[in-house]
Amino acid sequence: MIATLQQQVNTMLLQQQGSRVEVAKPQMFNGKMEEVSTFINTARLYIRMKMTEEAATTQVAWVLSYVQGGVAEAWKDNLLDKLAKGESEVESAEQLFTKIRNNFGETSEEDVRATGVKLQEIPQLIIIYGI
Repeated sequence: MIATLQQQVNTMLLQQQGSRVEVAKPQMFNGKMEEVSTFINTARLYIRMKMTEEAATTQVAWVLSYVQGGVAEAWKDNLLDKLAKGESEVESAEQLFTKIRNNFGETSEEDVRATGVKLQEIPQLIIIYGI
């Protein structure tokens, strides 16, 4: 009986501490297109290994804490304002990852030609319009 109780206590302690496996945290993300996939994959893995018990809002805030500098800083500030006002549709880390990929991910030449926007203008449009 004592052994069973000790095992239950140990299991509860492990669940509270999260995984004991070391997991790399993502590098700061500043909006560079070539770093989008690496940032999302690293953040997704960390959440899966260390933050599964955390609320979705905590996971979103944690990911946003790694969005700093460059064009991503203004984008994040805009998103935080929308979240504070309840105007954003981001309710999970996965939705945030989709938004990051859509805003900063690779843009094909065809997409650029269709909009008539020069590739160099895209980061400025993101800042101005929060797209």
